[in-house]
Amino acid sequence: MFRAAHARPHRPSEPIDHHDLVLQPRDVTFDWGATPLHWLPGEPFATHTFDVLHLMLPELERWFVRTFEQALPLITDDRLREDVRGFIGQEAMHAEAHQEVLERLLAKGLDPAPYTQQSEWIFRRVLGDRLELTPAAAHAHLLQRLALIAAFEHFTAYMGHWILSNGHLDQAGADPAMLDLFRWHGAEEVEHRSVAFDLLVHLDPRYRRRVVGMLVTAPVLTRLWIRGVRFLMSADPELDDRVKVRFRDYLTAARKDLLPPPGAFARSVLHYFRPGYHPTQEGSTQQAVAYLAASPAARAAAR
Repeated sequence: MFRAAHARPHRPSEPIDHHDLVLQPRDVTFDWGATPLHWLPGEPFATHTFDVLHLMLPELERWFVRTFEQALPLITDDRLREDVRGFIGQEAMHAEAHQEVLERLLAKGLDPAPYTQQSEWIFRRVLGDRLELTPAAAHAHLLQRLALIAAFEHFTAYMGHWILSNGHLDQAGADPAMLDLFRWHGAEEVEHRSVAFDLLVHLDPRYRRRVVGMLVTAPVLTRLWIRGVRFLMSADPELDDRVKVRFRDYLTAARKDLLPPPGAFARSVLHYFRPGYHPTQEGSTQQAVAYLAASPAARAAAR
């Protein structure tokens, strides 16, 4: 059952203290019956750049959940433990919501399996548990994964803030159900944007650990995203199979405000390297909570 995202009532004009939030999963559902394959009309490249998230996120977020469940017994702070449990619930719901979109892609004639099987291999085999490790090595492996997750969460929070602030997608005629999915997900990413970072610092406060996590995550995520766009464009049954994916296509979509501008994206990564950085310095909790109060899917879940 959906509960209010904050612990105390507030007036609409009153700033929301991020520390007042009680993270709760929202059991949302979406109707994809009227959603076309290119849910951004006339913009297959921008559509599929977003759709890479459907390919990656189910396995990625299940990996988040498994990793955080392993970290739970190590947490000595009661509030952080509560936040981690809320994070786990929200991420599990995100995985299921994007999994349903994969079924929609298959029904539209685009088989996502060649890419999703690679995602499963990465997040279950490469980054999963290693039973052969000693207890000390297993603990180090857990910390390494938490550092990667904290970096991943920086990107998802950035994307969440961007899509909540972007009105051009509406003007471009984006499918309402798909836009609500991305904004609901983005709002929850902003809502819990500090949990992974706080957990990492709680268990390993070393600046080096955080930096290495981003130095690994940023290029790997970029590579996975490029491969995902190329895969979707080549597998799209409504496009010529000779279509080429070019960086200038991204720049064109970004100039239309249909995708995040690359310069702003790069600057957000640099923010992560500041010694005094904390995720609450970016994004707006009030904006996220306001959207979750208005989201059609979240409102339906509340009822």
